[in-house]
Amino acid sequence: MTGAATASVATAAPQAGETAPKAGEQRTELPEAPADGVIVAYHNRTETKAAGASPSAAESDSEARAEARAKGRKTGQKLKFERRLATGAALYEVEGKTSQAEINKIVKAFESDPDVAYAEPNTRVYAMATPNDPRYSSQWDLFESTAGMRVPGAWDRSTGQGTVVAVLDTGYVAHSDLAANIVSGYDFVSNATNARDGNGRDGNPADEGDWFYAGECGATYDSPSSWHGTHVAGTIAAATNNGKGIAGIAYGAKIQPVRVLAKCGGTTADIADAIIWASGGTVSGVPANPTPADVINMSLGGGGTCSSTYQNAINGAVGRGTTVVVAAGNSNTNASGFVPANCSNVVTVAAGDRQGNRASYSNYGSIIDITAPGGETATRTNGILSTVDSGSTRPAGETYAYYQGTSMAAPHIAGLAALMKSANSSLSPAQIEQLIKSNARTLPGTCGGGCGAGLADAAATVAAAGGDSGGGDEEPPAGDTYTNSANVSIPDSNATGVTSSIAVSGRSGYAPADLRVDVDIKHTYRGDLVIELVAPDGRYATLKEAAYDSADNVIATYTVDASSVLANGTWKLRVKDVYAGDTGYIDSWSLTF
Repeated sequence: MTGAATASVATAAPQAGETAPKAGEQRTELPEAPADGVIVAYHNRTETKAAGASPSAAESDSEARAEARAKGRKTGQKLKFERRLATGAALYEVEGKTSQAEINKIVKAFESDPDVAYAEPNTRVYAMATPNDPRYSSQWDLFESTAGMRVPGAWDRSTGQGTVVAVLDTGYVAHSDLAANIVSGYDFVSNATNARDGNGRDGNPADEGDWFYAGECGATYDSPSSWHGTHVAGTIAAATNNGKGIAGIAYGAKIQPVRVLAKCGGTTADIADAIIWASGGTVSGVPANPTPADVINMSLGGGGTCSSTYQNAINGAVGRGTTVVVAAGNSNTNASGFVPANCSNVVTVAAGDRQGNRASYSNYGSIIDITAPGGETATRTNGILSTVDSGSTRPAGETYAYYQGTSMAAPHIAGLAALMKSANSSLSPAQIEQLIKSNARTLPGTCGGGCGAGLADAAATVAAAGGDSGGGDEEPPAGDTYTNSANVSIPDSNATGVTSSIAVSGRSGYAPADLRVDVDIKHTYRGDLVIELVAPDGRYATLKEAAYDSADNVIATYTVDASSVLANGTWKLRVKDVYAGDTGYIDSWSLTF
């Protein structure tokens, strides 16, 4: 690795009344990788050394090699002078496997030398997948070791980019934590009165509210608007690493809101048409779907048998390559009596609670394929937190809420299916279902009546999916360089930082494990600078920390393991000046894939 850098990720703080995850549960843990060696910068002796004095390790490679032998004897390690960095510092490598404690001992040995300005471990950089969304700490369903779905371990391989998930539900109510991931959908509610939009079917899938009063819809009670479709959508693909709200499971995917439920629910005819349209089929009088879905989520259902209308629509969708995920139902009874849970060619999902038991309300039985977190809101924070609106009838403003149900479990599996499809675009719906089931783990708690293959494990399932990482059959071209040479001023004492962007397109799959970052920054005191590479999905790695270093400019090459980040998108170099007194600018920088 050419440049010393450390990965840096913001940690989410818990909301009041909510429980933060235990240490280690909130982030994707990488195998421990001790530093490869030590980077040592020497004081400049040009003006202070006596006439005729021998050169030091700061100036002579042969002296640096002698220094390696001396410090190796002192610390009991076999050190080797490897090369000079572009900064002028010396890179010393340790031969053989070395612990972090031993590296620290070597660093201290160099630091005790009066000729040394600083010494630091030559650590490895990883593009980390830990979200900076402030309420991520409340999403136990994603990361907790007991009954979470182990989603962070899957993000190292896939974020769902390039996939579309159609949510057949109540539609979409505007929410800033989802807006970036919404593509055009459709309103299939044909009853204009129940739709509350005055015209029945149309191209606007906005959720107008599904409230009703006692005496309506065959009910004896009042019911507020649920914003159910938006809650489901947030679980699947809420915008992530945006410093807002929650994290979505497949946050690189797009959500296609398809409105099929409104006041008094929805009808078989409307839902069947929506299944066909969402999967790319033809529906008379409805424009073709410009972005057919890879996955359909149906967190809906009722009593009865699977009708031919439902089954034919589902078979058509699966035949077009769309995976159909459905909720098992919330009646604590056998799911075989509920449609579409009892249809063929679907992935039927039961709900688990935070302790890993089948949730008290969840349906069960031999037709269950898999269990996913569905939550229990008897303890509020044991529910599933996601995006909703605050209005009791009409939309009144975005918020978040804890819900429970197999309706909450199903989108966990829809999100997982999107991660898999993005990782391996050749997977068929049958293969996706089989991989989800064959990589499930034993339900940590108890399940009476049948919970399918067990609790879904996103990390294991996406790893098993393998394939082309969503990028087709061709390898990305090697050695292509993308450059931005436009100057960007770096304000003095600006901890927020400035950015310079490079748009990368036309590449398939993921960035390389040795992504090269060449940086040319003109600055009168480079020790003030923190330099970060920001990936298209918002994750970042720190290339250079601020340090005592009075030299001018940063002209350096860094190597970043970006193999968990899709190559296409806008990459940014972010530079912060964390101390007062000196200024400069980004002259140019480039990425070489």
